[in-house]
Amino acid sequence: MALQHVLFVCLGNICRSPAAEGVFLHLIAREGLEDQFVVDSAGTGGWHVGNPADRRMRAAAERRGIHLPSRARQIELADFTSFDRILTMDDDNLRNVKALGRELGNRPGLARVEPMTSYCRQHSATHVPDPYYGGEQGFEHVLDLLDDACAGLLESLLQDSGRRL
Repeated sequence: MALQHVLFVCLGNICRSPAAEGVFLHLIAREGLEDQFVVDSAGTGGWHVGNPADRRMRAAAERRGIHLPSRARQIELADFTSFDRILTMDDDNLRNVKALGRELGNRPGLARVEPMTSYCRQHSATHVPDPYYGGEQGFEHVLDLLDDACAGLLESLLQDSGRRL
């Protein structure tokens, strides 16, 4: 399997996308596939650049044995050529990422941009809600959605490469 580069994107890169990154890293480590993926996260906005994930999201993830190692950064044009897939958390993220990508034109080799929830197998969510202004249950719900979507994403990537879990 060729090395797969996966980028998760939300608004500020402190809740949803670092959680998706952590969940996906946790899944590939469990399957012994760390050497087959490059995984990162970014935000469409730059307000939190350099900050760790939100402490509430880190705590919710840690309760599940998931570490969130990333520091917030903003998505940039180079990400469209560095990554194979860019997964967005909601319609605004999707729209903003696609608008940024249009600056590069319609040339081959650019990342495939798609909604994270398109990989959900158990949940019928259309987006991963931003838990930032809510309570603890919001962070748990986001992790439930991301567990489902990341498992579906990994399965899809492995099927595309002719492998199975």
